[in-house]
Amino acid sequence: MDKPNIIEYKVSGRYALFTDPLSKTGGEKCSYQIPTYQALKGITESIYWKPTITWIIDKCRVMKPIQTESKGIRPIKYSGGNDLSYYTYLSDVEYQVRAHFEWNENREDLAHDRNENKHYDIAKRMVERGGRRDIFLGARECQGYVEPCAFGEEESPYDGKNLSFGIMVHGITYPDEAVREEEKGKMTVRLWNAQMVNGIINFPLPEKCEIRNVLKDAKQKEFIFEKNFLGLKEWEGGDLFGMVEDFGRNI
Repeated sequence: MDKPNIIEYKVSGRYALFTDPLSKTGGEKCSYQIPTYQALKGITESIYWKPTITWIIDKCRVMKPIQTESKGIRPIKYSGGNDLSYYTYLSDVEYQVRAHFEWNENREDLAHDRNENKHYDIAKRMVERGGRRDIFLGARECQGYVEPCAFGEEESPYDGKNLSFGIMVHGITYPDEAVREEEKGKMTVRLWNAQMVNGIINFPLPEKCEIRNVLKDAKQKEFIFEKNFLGLKEWEGGDLFGMVEDFGRNI
């Protein structure tokens, strides 16, 4: 990488549900007080993602007071019908996020797609357009909205405050992004001791999390050029993601 390739954006929504796994055993769901690394990574990948790159979440800034709201939910039962549960959501949330991308070194088959300027320019445009795919804040029923920002601008209710949130799930390392040799070809869950310093959550790199556990063996997906992956050809044929050319053929 020749450049930092940093994007900064603000994501907000009426509700968020960054589920604490401990609250799932009884059918209820309760949100963590802050977003997990994996949730922010998923939001960033919804803005722009390619298997050639790996998004790294650097920092998160909580822009609104942390408050919760419980709702009665009727989830669908696996055996059919409905059940009754209480879900505890975060309400009226807003976060500033700084992230950057690096090459996915496990993807030597996609080395020909390592065009740094292309990926960075597209990522910046997708932030301005609110993301390439729908944005969700931890759960599908929690719609999120993305817009560009300068990280650190505006005041936060947590400026100058230090808080500890205890042991939280950091995320899951999938086989195609594993850095540690002993975790390649496996799925690994990571945990960390979450801290907010001066109103900012600084996330450790996934490979730096010391609390981790291998869940199971897994295989990374294969991408075959011109079969299930197009590389630069994705953008040929028109400005509308290659749809202009195809549209013209059907007129």
